[in-house]
Amino acid sequence: MEEYRINLISKNNSLKRPLILDGATGSLLQQRNVLTDKNLWSSFANISNPKEVLAIHKEYISAGADIITTNTFRTNPTAIKISKHNFTIEELVKEGVELAIKARADKEILIAGSNASAEDCYQAERTISKYDLEYNHKKHIELLLEYGCDIIWNETQSHWDEIDIICKFCSQNNLPFVINLYFTDELKLLSGEPLYEAVQFIKDYSPQAIGFNCIKPKTFESYYKTFSLNHNWGFYFNCGAGDIGSAIIECGIDPKSYVTPIEPLLKMKPLYVGSCCGSNPEHTKAIKELFDEIY
Repeated sequence: MEEYRINLISKNNSLKRPLILDGATGSLLQQRNVLTDKNLWSSFANISNPKEVLAIHKEYISAGADIITTNTFRTNPTAIKISKHNFTIEELVKEGVELAIKARADKEILIAGSNASAEDCYQAERTISKYDLEYNHKKHIELLLEYGCDIIWNETQSHWDEIDIICKFCSQNNLPFVINLYFTDELKLLSGEPLYEAVQFIKDYSPQAIGFNCIKPKTFESYYKTFSLNHNWGFYFNCGAGDIGSAIIECGIDPKSYVTPIEPLLKMKPLYVGSCCGSNPEHTKAIKELFDEIY
């Protein structure tokens, strides 16, 4: 497999500030009355409404994003297998990546290939076999890179077995990757292991960063006040109203309020900052305005 050399750290150093990651796609599609799918989630729109997906990517870029994530959160083999549609994984991944590439045009924007947990990201119990789990991630990661992603953006990962598969596969094949972790208020993965132990495990595989996503700021505060962030790291917090994991996600944190807890975190030098479920380009714009003021 080709060796990739995209480096978030170099880009961070050239800008002299954290990179700005884009925000939510799925919940924004919902807010704009674009149909999502129970199993394929927002990736359904890659086929049903590609113009809206393209428009969202462009809006995030205009708002100041340095990194845009492909709309491939649920184009993985496991999700496609249980869906009732006849789309192939190749069709959905290719369309998702190509829409991001088209939106980037000639701008210096990094395209992060979204690779989610194999099953529902808030599901604690495993229901698929180890073989299917390995195939799910290896196949999805290979396609994301084949169709043109710059880096593998592993999101909302909260099971040790998946983290192990992703780290070993990416490391053995010299692939640029980031792992973003989701965890409970008790600072544990959904599979039960302490978050701190997972971070130490991941560090051995030299990802470009270990991040944290889809959590609330208070939950993250509990972690960084207990353990040091002595690695390249980043974050994008949940902006949704109500319980995390709700089927319908509405914005629950306005952009101005969202950036309030971000500013104190900048002294710990995150590599990237973005926003998660419930957010929109206005949140990205607010982050950019904050950075313009500080840096």
